[in-house]
Parts: sequence; structure tokens; C-alpha cells
Amino acid sequence: GSTIIMVGALTEQQRATRVFLAGHTGLVGSAILRSLQECRYENVVLRTHAELDLTDQAQTRTFFAQEQPQMVILAAARVGGIMANWEYPYEFIQENLAIELNVIHEAFRAGVKRLIFLGSSCIYPKLAPQPLKEEYLLTGPLEETNRPYALAKIAGIEMCRSLNRQYGTSYLCLMPTNLYGPNDNFDLETSHLVPALIRKFHEAKVAGAPTVTLWGTGTPRRELLHVDDLAAAACLLGDMEEWPEFPEGLVNIGTGEDATIAELAKTVRRVVGYDGDISWDAGRPDGTPRKLLDVSRALAMGWKPRIGLEEGLRRTYEWYLAAQQTPEGPRG
Repeated sequence: GSTIIMVGALTEQQRATRVFLAGHTGLVGSAILRSLQECRYENVVLRTHAELDLTDQAQTRTFFAQEQPQMVILAAARVGGIMANWEYPYEFIQENLAIELNVIHEAFRAGVKRLIFLGSSCIYPKLAPQPLKEEYLLTGPLEETNRPYALAKIAGIEMCRSLNRQYGTSYLCLMPTNLYGPNDNFDLETSHLVPALIRKFHEAKVAGAPTVTLWGTGTPRRELLHVDDLAAAACLLGDMEEWPEFPEGLVNIGTGEDATIAELAKTVRRVVGYDGDISWDAGRPDGTPRKLLDVSRALAMGWKPRIGLEEGLRRTYEWYLAAQQTPEGPRG
């Protein structure tokens, strides 16, 4: 079923809006592209990394001068799991700062009134109270492992907030919780929780292995959102005549519900159809005990998540199986 929230039908003018979607090949960007196409946006401007290097200011400025987009969705970023963040901290801060600085500033210079910047829930302090409200930003120290990435994202939020206050732009920052879905990265070294679980259970099922061993104790809690639900929030904003005034221009996007990693593992096991046992390697790190978002701002905006966890996991597993039949296979 379609997950797009239609706010009436789009007007001719809205359908003709020139939307620059930066980062359309990744997990988030590809979902937003599907969503824009379903909402019948006819004028979406796309560039691959090979065609346009957003870390290069001159290239980015030329692009904006030539294409003159009216709305920008910034989904381009250097992303990765704990391992990647820990091993390449400089690239994570340098590349993300460069992308944000160039895209946000050149959009503003070119007269773009509306911009959606995609952040991450890792911007919040490590020990902030749960559920995480937007106003907890910058109230305490960050999680050490992804601090460079989080600082880059916080800088992007501050740029948008400053432009809104000083120049009256409508630049909004969406902070999604843990995302999963089609086009995810299934490389066990660099992937996030859901693709790692899907791949481990699938490979154990194929091999007939009696047990799957997972990291940690299984007790931390995680909130998961299907990436198409996040994409629907971006489309909903595109459809609105006026954007809501949010403090800091910040909106959490999540389900407002979480489950333990052990519960999530059992759900993935059921979806994959693996009937062996799960064991836990408690010598491995657990990560943050809990990261739940307060999503009251998003709900007030008229958005709500539509895809239940089990249905979302089933779709993702079906995508993974289909991707394995293609020559290039799933990422990883």
C-alpha cells in the first residue's frame, strides 16, 4: 500500500516546483525520490556524486546559478555505523561540514526560500532525558563515538536557524530516529542494526546454522522508523502553503515507541523464517542504553508513521532477497 500522505491533490504550481534533492542514491534520498514521484512532482533535479561534488564550493555555486531550484532537500551526507565513525572521524566532520556549508549557503544565495535539512538523532546529548525533546539540543556532552558527525549536523542546524532568524527563510531540520528500508547498507562491517540482523539471520537460515550470535546483551532499547515514513514527512512539507514555526527549526521524526534489541532480533528472525537459537556475546559493546524521540512536534504538523515494524521489516527483507538476484547485489 502507498505510504504517502496526500494533502488534497497538488496544485499545478506545486507539481511544477523545482526541487533539488541532494543525495538521491542513499537510503534516505532514494526513499524521498520515490515519495516525490508518487506525489507527482514533475521537476525534481538530481545529480550523482560524479556529476556534482557538493564538497566543492565552486561546483555547487555554478550548479545553483544554472538550475535555480525553488526548494532544496539535503539528504547528502557521509554516513556509517559505530566502526566507520570511530575509524574516520576527520572525514565524518570535514565532508559533512563542507556539504552543509556549500548547499545551505548557495541555496540561500540563489534565493531558495524552502530547504529541508536531514540530520540524525545522534545530535542529542548522550545522557539527555528520554524521550528526547528538540529543546535538549546542546544541553550536555555528546556520545564520543560519533561526536564529529553529530557536531557537523549541529552546525547545519545552527546555519538553518540563523538564516531563518536573520533573513526570514523557511529552512527546516528533520531529525529522524534509526531508519531502515530498501537501499540500506548490508555490509556487516559498516551497517546499522536492522540490515545486520536481516543478513545474519538470512545467512544462518541458508547455511542451516543452529545458532546466531549477536553483540551485547540485547537489553538496550531502539526506536525504528521505515524510511518511507520519513520520506512522507518531506513530501508533506512540500505540500504545505506555510511551514509551521518551530523553535530552532527542528522536528523529530520517529514512532515514539521502542523495543529491546532482543525483541527486535526475535521479530527479524520471524520475518526471515530462521528457526535456530539466538545467543548473546556480552563481551561486545551494547551502545547507548536508550534513544527514544519525542515526536509531538511532527504529529502536530499532521504527519504520522504508517508502516508497522513487522510489515516494514518484511518489505525490507523482500528487497534484500530481490537485490541478491541482481548482478550488483545489495550494498555490502
